[in-house]
Amino acid sequence: MQIVVAGQGYVGLPLAVRAAEVGHHVIGYDVDAHRIRAVAAGQSYVEDVASSRLRAVLDSGNYSATTEAAAPAGFDIAVITVPTPLRDGVPDLTYIETCARTLGEHLRPGATVVLESTTYPGCTEELLLPILEKASGLRAGEDFLAGFSPERIAPGNKRWSFDGTPKVVSGIDARSLEVIKGFYDGIFQTTVPVSGPKVAELAKLLENTFRLVNISMINEMAMLAAPLGVNVWEAIDAAATKPFGFTRFTPGPGVGGHCLPVDPLFLSWKVEQELGVAFRFVDLADDVNRHMPGYVVQRVVDGLDKRGLPVKGSRILLLGLTYKYNATDLRNSPSARVAELLIGLGAEVRGADPNVQESDTSKLNVPRVDASPQEVAAADAVVLLMDHTRFDLAVIEKNAPYVLDCRNRLSGANVETL
Repeated sequence: MQIVVAGQGYVGLPLAVRAAEVGHHVIGYDVDAHRIRAVAAGQSYVEDVASSRLRAVLDSGNYSATTEAAAPAGFDIAVITVPTPLRDGVPDLTYIETCARTLGEHLRPGATVVLESTTYPGCTEELLLPILEKASGLRAGEDFLAGFSPERIAPGNKRWSFDGTPKVVSGIDARSLEVIKGFYDGIFQTTVPVSGPKVAELAKLLENTFRLVNISMINEMAMLAAPLGVNVWEAIDAAATKPFGFTRFTPGPGVGGHCLPVDPLFLSWKVEQELGVAFRFVDLADDVNRHMPGYVVQRVVDGLDKRGLPVKGSRILLLGLTYKYNATDLRNSPSARVAELLIGLGAEVRGADPNVQESDTSKLNVPRVDASPQEVAAADAVVLLMDHTRFDLAVIEKNAPYVLDCRNRLSGANVETL
């Protein structure tokens, strides 16, 4: 089939490449010219898509990338994977709206449009379909098909591959569901059909709200356990021996990425708009996690103070700048806020992350260094924010005069855990 994947980022590129690999003719459409130039040259910027795979589908002729708005013409299925950020707590749906208008101009009878971008329950039917209908002059369910299928991208996850993760699918009617499920059946090992787009939209938000709430709970537990003189990590290990009724979550410096800091607030916003009530769990969880970088900084200040050092003028090395273990993604990473707060207190801050390009590290406004024995030893405080496997933890334990370990990976008299 002729497939258009609109948006060639962390969600769209893996889908486009996989669809091309199984034999579809895929056009990757994106308005970002820099991104398209890289993809067209066979250079992948998504860690789960090797450049060799990208070059293979380019060479096969099954995949091409473009910024041309006319390129989607003639599609059988178009999948929307554009960003849906928050602006001051309000969902910014302009990317969906713009993309829908572009696709609507090329929509023909019998074609299908699938939304994968995370959004609130009702968005597919209340926002997407009217734009498509207006731009095309066609009627949803009568002339064209549509549905929602939430992305479940987990960058760097070695256990659950892109195509091995079950795929939730929905349609606005039975025929839409049949076609959408058939498309994804050819790409994913397992598809999970649900009764309609609202269920699929809520399922995505439920997944990430579950994680956000539990991470915030364990983060607050860590903040309370420390002054009580309790090792929260040992308590977590003990609780995790229970074979039922407990899911293990661990503390950290905060949450980041494109999901947890954003997706649950879509639901909170929708509930407030439609029902006039607050989604208190989400609001509280968001508040706890937004304050975690501040807690990390306070622990560093306290640790330096115990060693007779003021934070002002102290040399502090941040290790692991991405939001996720072994990932390359800095989006919404709490490391940025930790660095900002320490710099505001007058500290001399450096950052080390072997997974991140130097150009990306510059966005944090900290000098990029390697976690060498000399650099570690020269720091007054080392903060292990993310314990990537490429870090030599033994070097940190041996050479750092003081470490705040936010991941419970180090030991020794010079180490404090979060």
